Amino acid sequence: MAINDALSAVDVSTDIKDLTKLVKQFPVRDGEKPWTAREVKDIAEELTSDIDRLTSELAAADAELSDLLRNSGDGAGDDQADSGSSALEREQELTLVNNTRDLLAQTTRALARISAGTFGTCESCGKAIGKARVQAFPRATLCVECKQREERR
Repeated sequence: MAINDALSAVDVSTDIKDLTKLVKQFPVRDGEKPWTAREVKDIAEELTSDIDRLTSELAAADAELSDLLRNSGDGAGDDQADSGSSALEREQELTLVNNTRDLLAQTTRALARISAGTFGTCESCGKAIGKARVQAFPRATLCVECKQREERR
């Protein structure tokens, strides 16, 4: 499965002494205290837990979508309301699957950024994202300014 292949590239088992070296690379904004190994370890554990949960949700959603597609048949004998309802249900389930896949990819990417020493660095401008933002949303890849600029486009 492609999900497991992507996850195997991320070293989730980084211990505190390894993190102590990495956290020195993580930028902070003026007035913020430097990252500690414990803070990053907590975030990594949260992300790992999210990956486990999202993988389970994705497997269940994939199974549900497969059932919906298998049971949709050719639609012969269905009235228009039944066909429309089935199509809507399939579309909703497909949207859920895609959203879960996106969130799983973001989560995996956040763990990879920790391992690579780029966690907390804005991918657009290279400045610190900000500890408070990253602690609230560990998947953040852009600082507030760059995110606002992106959303205005």
